[in-house]
Amino acid sequence: MKNGSKPTAGELAGLHLERLAAIEAASEPVYAIPSDYPSGYHVKPHSHSRAQFVYARTGVVMVSSRQGRWMVPPEHALWIPAGLEHTVDMLGDVTMLSAYVASSALTERPTAIRVVALTDLARALIVEAVVPPEEVCNPVRHGLIMALLLEEVLRLPDRPLGLPFPADQRLAALCRGFIENPSAHLVIEDWAERMAMSRRAFTRAFRRETGVSLSTWRQQAAVFTALPRLASGESVTAVALDLGYESAAAFTTMFRRMLGAAPRAYFRSPD
Repeated sequence: MKNGSKPTAGELAGLHLERLAAIEAASEPVYAIPSDYPSGYHVKPHSHSRAQFVYARTGVVMVSSRQGRWMVPPEHALWIPAGLEHTVDMLGDVTMLSAYVASSALTERPTAIRVVALTDLARALIVEAVVPPEEVCNPVRHGLIMALLLEEVLRLPDRPLGLPFPADQRLAALCRGFIENPSAHLVIEDWAERMAMSRRAFTRAFRRETGVSLSTWRQQAAVFTALPRLASGESVTAVALDLGYESAAAFTTMFRRMLGAAPRAYFRSPD
């Protein structure tokens, strides 16, 4: 931008359209590019003919589609299948590294959105992959990096950072309300009563609509709320109490069970 000024929303939208055109015009098996977005920026509904592997190097990214919402905090990545319409919201200033993969480049093509934890190898590969073509000193080495990245992507461990949404509009309204005001004290009977259902019928309907129990869904929603705040430096205690947990220890136990590490150990700066 001129004089080092930050791009406007209109300029960012224009850049996004240019990127989409470049992705569709690319001939190489993997087309990798970096992108920077300001906090609060919203990418409108779109899709691409290639699958997208997104690494949020800084900031937190939230991807939404009709299937649900997925959170991509720092040191994680997201696999978005080809052709899936989605939106993207930036929670904090975001540096995003993306590899767009042609269908013909993979022998195994995941058909569902996946949030994955990055290995040190995958992190290094995606950083190398987005080096502009004019700065690539050794094309053979660059080709090997792309090939190894494809192999590594399929081996990355899944993380439960998806939040499926029910198709039933009344149930979806309850879920949206909870996300706006999450609490550790959600009572199944309360939601069942609001749906005019027995507890048993409600729990079956909720699992049928979302694929998970209400208890698991509530914990995932709490993690969704907590991650951007923790990533910005808020204390674990403040976040835990705001979410209705009796103590930071109780929240930490839930967080570790969901994500495999305590809140502070979960984040680390990229090399």
